[in-house]
Amino acid sequence: MTLRITRRKGSQSRATLVLEGRVAAEWAALLERECSDLLRSRLAVSLDLAGVTFVDRVGVEALERLSRAGVEIRCCPGPVASVLEGEGIRVTQDGIDDGWP
Repeated sequence: MTLRITRRKGSQSRATLVLEGRVAAEWAALLERECSDLLRSRLAVSLDLAGVTFVDRVGVEALERLSRAGVEIRCCPGPVASVLEGEGIRVTQDGIDDGWP
């Protein structure tokens, strides 16, 4: 399975990217490029990982770099959130997509 990235409509000052699938290998690099472009545009960036089923080592490293760059990582409680938190990545845990920004 691949990674699907959809930008949620919302605020002009914040970009929320909804991720579905697997954050792995080449998809992690694509995600970093997308977020970097948004950050260069001076937008606050939030990632909604509620639809992510798997994150490999490359994906964890990419999410760690993005988190350090100021990207908010949002995730439902579960295995993905546990892996990320176990790696020291700050994760905002919420319920299922209930009007996240």
